[in-house]
Amino acid sequence: MLSQNNNALGIIFPNSYDNTVPELVTERTMASIPFAGRYRMVDFILSSMSNCGITNVSIVVRKNYHSLMDHLGTGREWDMARRHGGLNIVPPFAEKGVRIYSGRVEALASILGFLEHQKERYVVMCDANIAVNFDFNALLAAHQESGADITVAYQKTEIPEGRKNDNYTLTIDEDGRVTELLLNDYRPGVQNLDLNIYVLERETLIRLVKDATARGLIYFERDILAHNVNILNVHAVEYTGYVAHICDMKSYFDENMKLLDEQNLDALFPKNSPVYTKIRDDNPTRYVMGSKVSNSLLADGCTIEGTVENCVLFRGVKVKKGAVVRNCVLMQDTVIEKDVEMEYVVTDKNVKITAGKKLSGTASFPVYVQKNHTV
Repeated sequence: MLSQNNNALGIIFPNSYDNTVPELVTERTMASIPFAGRYRMVDFILSSMSNCGITNVSIVVRKNYHSLMDHLGTGREWDMARRHGGLNIVPPFAEKGVRIYSGRVEALASILGFLEHQKERYVVMCDANIAVNFDFNALLAAHQESGADITVAYQKTEIPEGRKNDNYTLTIDEDGRVTELLLNDYRPGVQNLDLNIYVLERETLIRLVKDATARGLIYFERDILAHNVNILNVHAVEYTGYVAHICDMKSYFDENMKLLDEQNLDALFPKNSPVYTKIRDDNPTRYVMGSKVSNSLLADGCTIEGTVENCVLFRGVKVKKGAVVRNCVLMQDTVIEKDVEMEYVVTDKNVKITAGKKLSGTASFPVYVQKNHTV
C-alpha cells in the first residue's frame, strides 16, 4: 500500500450500468458481478484508489446492495478499515428524506451533508462497469497542472456494442480541453470514449450539485457537463492502459476470455499495482489423476476430474469425471457432474449441471444459467 493521499476522497456509483446486464444483477449490483476468477468488478476501482493512497471512499448504492456489503465488509482487504475516512457504504435510505436516486446528481445530493464535512480538497468519481488498473495520482496531477474545473479520463476505442445506446464521447481541442460531450454516439470507428472517471474540487462539486438540484436536474454528464462545456474548463486525459468494458452478456463472456491471454492478464494485474479482494480460505485447486486442463484460468478451491479447455473457473468449481467443459465461464461453487458436455456457457454462483447433460451456446450468444439453479 502507498502512503495516504489526504487530498482526495473517492466516490463510486455501483448501480450506474445495472440495466446493461439484467441477467447478472437480479440480486446484485454491477459492482458485485464476479470477474476474472476471484474478483468482483468493484475490486478494480477500489484497489486502484487504495494503491494511490485514497482511503476515504464512499459507495453510493441504489438497490440490490446486500451482496456488495457482504463482499466489502469493513474494507479491511483494501486497507480501508479506518477510524477516520475509510470505506463508507451509503444506502438510499441512510438519511431522512432520501429516495432511490435516478442519476448521479440525485445520488450526490443525498450525500451533500457528508461532502460538506470532509477535509479533502479533491473528489474522484467513478462507476464500476469497467475493470481497470488506474493511476489516480497521475490523473490528480494532470488536473492540478491544467488548472481545469473538471478533469475526465477517456479511452480511444470503438464504442462497445453493448454501449451503443448508453455512452458519452468527447470532442477535444489541441490543448486537451473538452469542447463537446456527445450522448449516445453511434459513429463507427475509434472515438474518444468517456470512462466516467472524473476529478474535481470538492467545493466545485458541492456548488454544481446544489445548482443542478435546484433546477431539477439529475444526470451529471448530460445535465451538467454537456450543457456547460463552454462555461466550465473541462480537461480530458487519455488512458492508454487495459480496460475491460462490461456492458452485456457477450462482453462479460468476452472480457473474461480475453484474460486467458497472458499479455492481457499482466496488463490488468501489474505486479506493482495489486488488485485486492475478499479473502476466502480455500485449498489450492486439486487436479485428480486423469484430468486435462489447457489454456484456462482457475481460482483456488477447484476440484478437476474431467477436461477443461479455454475456461475461466471461479473459486470452488467442481468438474467431475468424464465431463468436458470448453469455452465457459463458471462462477463460484458451480458443480459439473459426470459426463456433462458444455461449450460457450456462463454459469452464475452455486449452479449444478446434472450428469450426462449437453449444453451449448455460441461465442456470440453464450448460454447463461441463473444463480442457484440445477439444470
